[in-house]
Amino acid sequence: MIEFLELVVLGFLAAVLGVSLPGLLNMTAVKISKSEGKKSAYTYIAGASVTIAIQTYLALFCARIIDSNPFVSTILKEIGVGIFAVLTIYFFFFAKRREKKKKIKKEDTKANENKFIYGMFLAALNVFPIPFYVVLSMTLASYDLPIFTNPYTSAFTLGVVVGSALMFYCYVKFFKKPSREDSFLLNNINYCIGAVTGIVTVITLYNMFA
Repeated sequence: MIEFLELVVLGFLAAVLGVSLPGLLNMTAVKISKSEGKKSAYTYIAGASVTIAIQTYLALFCARIIDSNPFVSTILKEIGVGIFAVLTIYFFFFAKRREKKKKIKKEDTKANENKFIYGMFLAALNVFPIPFYVVLSMTLASYDLPIFTNPYTSAFTLGVVVGSALMFYCYVKFFKKPSREDSFLLNNINYCIGAVTGIVTVITLYNMFA
């Protein structure tokens, strides 16, 4: 039970990390909310969440196959460490804070457009989560977490879906209130993410060479 909850939390934190910066999916949720209302935005978020769940399952399936090959597994873990290290350097030293919101133009949409299907489709175009969760799940497996077996695979996926949906929801709510644009979290989000990726890098290196 403890490992189940642990994987739910880890999946949640991974999703929050991945969705926290402005991107295609969360900014589209904002656009839909402003042009068509919150109800349409929430329907879009639900559709995107379904695809994210499928992508996470696919990533874990691929990671389980790769993890069965020790040589490939070691190579990918080393690549993963490199990726997390580069992300840490990027977020601490190169990522620029967004000082101005992009003006979102209204688009003509059909009244019967299905935002649920649109959310699924748009999330499917965003393939970055698949390699991200492949590397992350293999890293977690190296700590002897049973992430590749059910119900633990479902636990991690549940955390990812909830974390992603929550961040989309926060974007919809947050950008409705421009006066909060200068909040501490927004102004320092790059450093927060850089700190998380830095910690992951250090822990993974320790685990590889200990």
